[in-house]
Parts: sequence; C-alpha cells; structure tokens
Amino acid sequence: MKNVIYILLFIVTSSAWSQQISEIVIQGNKKTKTSFIRNITKIEEGASLDSLLIKADISRLKRLPAIAHAYYQITPKNDGSVKVVYGVDENFTIIPSANIYTTDDDEFAYRLGLYEFNGLGRNIVFGGYYQRDIYSSFGLNFRAPYLFSKNAGLAINYQDLTTSEPVFLENGTADYKYNNESYEILGLYEFNFNNRIEAGVNYFTETYTYKSGANSLEVPQDLKVNKLLYILIYEYNNVNRFYHYVEGFKSTLNFQYVTTRDEALPEFLIGFNDFVYYKRIGKKGNWATRLRLGIATNNDSPFAPFAVDNNLNIRGVGNTIDRGTAAIVINTEYRHTLIEKGWFVLQGNAFVDGGSWRNPGGDLGDFGDDQNLRVYPGGGLRFIHKKIFNTVFRIDYGVGVTQDATQGFVIGIGQYF
Repeated sequence: MKNVIYILLFIVTSSAWSQQISEIVIQGNKKTKTSFIRNITKIEEGASLDSLLIKADISRLKRLPAIAHAYYQITPKNDGSVKVVYGVDENFTIIPSANIYTTDDDEFAYRLGLYEFNGLGRNIVFGGYYQRDIYSSFGLNFRAPYLFSKNAGLAINYQDLTTSEPVFLENGTADYKYNNESYEILGLYEFNFNNRIEAGVNYFTETYTYKSGANSLEVPQDLKVNKLLYILIYEYNNVNRFYHYVEGFKSTLNFQYVTTRDEALPEFLIGFNDFVYYKRIGKKGNWATRLRLGIATNNDSPFAPFAVDNNLNIRGVGNTIDRGTAAIVINTEYRHTLIEKGWFVLQGNAFVDGGSWRNPGGDLGDFGDDQNLRVYPGGGLRFIHKKIFNTVFRIDYGVGVTQDATQGFVIGIGQYF
C-alpha cells in the first residue's frame, strides 16, 4: 500500500512540475531593463516548469549589483499552464567609494571614487577613482560582463598610480617614488552559474625614482621599464546573499605572467588563490574567513610582488611595510547585527588578520621567521544601507601583537572581503 502511495505522489509531483510555462512576467525593475533580465535568466516561455532552474535564476539576479533582492511566484492558469513572475527589489547604483587608513606613525592615505554599477540598465560598471598616498593617482574602469551575450563580456581599465614605495636592501631601507601607468583589456566568460573566467593583457610602464634612505650599487636609483602582463582568472562562486548576510564558498585563482627585457626587473610568474567561506550564525551573526595562498618566481629582487599592506591584507599594519615572493594570509572575522531598522543596519565586527611572507631569494622556511610573521586582531563597525549597492561604510582598528607591531585605522566602503 505504501509503495502505491509513493508512486501516486511521484506521478502527481512530476505532473505538476512538467507544466508548461506560457507567460513570464518581470516586475519591480525601474532602471534595470526587462530585456536584460530576460536575456541573462534561463527559463523560457513554452518550456516545462523547472524549480531548480528558477531557483538558480533568482540566485543569479541577487548577485547583480543592481538587485538588492529577488523572488518568484508561480500562478496556475485555466488552460493548465503556469505564469512565472520574477520580482526584483532594485539597488541605487551610483555609488561613491572611499578608503582611508592611518597608523600610529601619523601615516595617512585615502582613495575616493564614483562608480555607476547599472549603466544603461544592463549592469554595466564604469567610473573612476582619485588616490592620495603622498602622491596623486587616478584610474578609470569599465566592466560589462554581459556585453555580447548572457555569457560573454568585456572589461577595460586604465590607471596612473604613483606611491612612495619602500625598497628593502641588505644595508637598510630606501624610499622610491613609484609610478605604474597601465592599459588593460580582459575578456569575460561565464560557463555556468558557479564558474567564470577572465583572460587578457595589461601593458604597463613602471618607473622607480630614488628619494632617500639606503642605497646599493646593485640597485639602480632611476629605472623605467615597459612590461607586458598576461592575466588568467578563474572563479568558482557558490555564495548566496540575503541583503547584508552572505553564506557559501568562493574560490578565485589569479595567474599572471609578466614579461620584461630589463635585468633589474626580470620577468616572472605569479599565482595566488583566495578561498573565502561565509557562514550564517543564528539570525544576526555572520562569520567570514579568507585564506590567500600565493607564490611567485623567487627572484632575489627588492621589487618583489607580494606586499604587506593595510588595504590588501593586514588591517593596521601600515602602507607597504614589506615585500616577498610567496605569501600565506588569513583574515577571519565575526559580524553581528546590532541594529536593523528598515533600510539601516549597524553591525559590530571582531577580526584577526595574520600572515607571513617568503623573502626574495629565500626559502619556504621564511614563513616561520618571527620577522616575517604579522598578527593583528581588532574590531570595528559597519554602517549599512540595504537598498544602495555595496554601501557598507566600515571602520576597523587593528593592533599588532607580533614583532615591531604598529596599530591604526582602516576605513572604507564595502566589506573588507
């Protein structure tokens, strides 16, 4: 008897989900084009109802910068078919960006920008930034992931970046004025909901000008080199969002090959992978962890590619205080919602950032060297607007507990990771 019941339930369920979709309605969108939403979603009129496909479409829409939330409704029609409604709750997408940091040695730097994340109603991102870090810098960015189809797009970037860079020599530290002017173009392709790839080239010119500090006959005081960088990025993304809460796993592999004809800055390979895991804790908590593993050609050069920096990996550590040819960095934090009223959310945040680096020309034993190890616990606040994309205003204060530690604020827009 039980087997008969199971068979009947299977037949009824199968029949229900094999209903034909006769009508698809998009609602709630004002700026985002209906044609764009139809283009990137998978369900089609005339096809059989597929709950898994619909849920994947909804998750895809939630990931778009233009969409704060998405939902669906299925309504039976008199002819036995169904109407599917996709509803969206849009974000405001013309967003300023800001990053500010200080350390206890009175260092101060900032980056300000303005970006449109839903250009032409098709989730095209374009904008630029201005940075002041002793010297002035700026950049322009264009990114259209669905420019050619529901799977293929293009990104174009330009930057003129100038900073004061420490160069670590055997007899001390030298300060150089560093400039990087670059032109980059990337092809973007999405294999499916979870997997995408970026590939392209970056042509750039690096200029180093000696300012003060130690010097060495083996290291030039003025250097200008043209380089060509080949880029390959692969991302697996299984992260789900509910407004400011996130849950799931994401892995991003970044591989680069840099060519040059100058012996002072030799060509090299660099690869690093970011593993990010998010977990909901109860109704108001969110745990987030990022692990970066990176390695590059082990050239014995003072211009090594992996930097220890406030805005990249260790909050409170300072501006590019060290460099290496391999890196292990972990950032873990617990975010807890303290206040949630309508569009406004206030989160508290407790974190630990830690990492270690391989010295240029060194070996993997450098990871255990006390001079290379940095651990910075700290805390902060998050001020969040639920209806404006990426409007998370963060203030963190990190305090070092390892050798030669500093402490300082790191302020920015968007979660740290």
